[in-house]
Amino acid sequence: MPINQNQLEPFKNLELIAKKVVEGFITGMHKSPFHGFSVEFAEHRLYNKGESTKHIDWKLFARTDKLFIKRYEEETNLRCQILLDASSSMLFPKDAENTKLSFSVHAAAALCELLKQQRDAFGLTIFQDKIIHHLPAKGSVTQKKIIFDLLENLLTSTELNHSTSTESALNEVAEIIHQRSLVVIFSDMFDNKQVHDGLFSSLQHLKFRKHEVVLFHVTDKKKELEFEFENRPYHFIDMETGEELKLNPSQVKENYLKNINKYKEELELKCGQYQIDLVEADINEGFDKVLYAYLVKRNLMSK
Repeated sequence: MPINQNQLEPFKNLELIAKKVVEGFITGMHKSPFHGFSVEFAEHRLYNKGESTKHIDWKLFARTDKLFIKRYEEETNLRCQILLDASSSMLFPKDAENTKLSFSVHAAAALCELLKQQRDAFGLTIFQDKIIHHLPAKGSVTQKKIIFDLLENLLTSTELNHSTSTESALNEVAEIIHQRSLVVIFSDMFDNKQVHDGLFSSLQHLKFRKHEVVLFHVTDKKKELEFEFENRPYHFIDMETGEELKLNPSQVKENYLKNINKYKEELELKCGQYQIDLVEADINEGFDKVLYAYLVKRNLMSK
């Protein structure tokens, strides 16, 4: 059964949460009709006619009636760099346990757990208006511990007025990570600037450097994309600039939806042009969409 943010409170340890999320996901995958995406493919690959039979897994053959070769760690060379937006807008909804940042942290932790099980190398880049932490992709146990410590520290973040510069972070990462990496981005993609040309150019820069990119557009769908608020006065505060606005949401809903939908369409168009996988990630849903998107992309990259 998929686990979402609302079910995480009993588990305080991030690594334990990640393992439970992945365990639930793998169980669901085995029960699903998507048999082509075996979660064992990092440890096995299909036997090719003419190869030595020395490393065939005969026990797996008995269960599946298919020939698989045991795959060793040196054969798995996928590098995944996880980019996590830690700007103040990611703390929305304010004073709630289930924020965009919390969702992104738990999703990134679950992804790291799955990457480790798949014997892939993984790194973490945390950014606001500049890069705060950058760990290049590695596959060691120590790497996983350091990343989980950084992610756990983010869960206690409450500081406002930290702006975003996704553009500069993406441009810098595009140059410093190993070419042909898988870049996974968790961000609400809400920069301060009204003009997003630079942001789209930075996404293109990643593709120019031969990276594969999966962008998780993290939002509170009901509030941010559909603007569903009660019909009463609200006090809105920009979490990155501190700018305040008092109004009834009905006064601006039509114009807000027009602008947010225009931006979404532009983002979808640019990602389509650049062959970037854009995945809408609602913080009120589970993490399976994140893990499944990684498996699909990894399966394509391994061919």
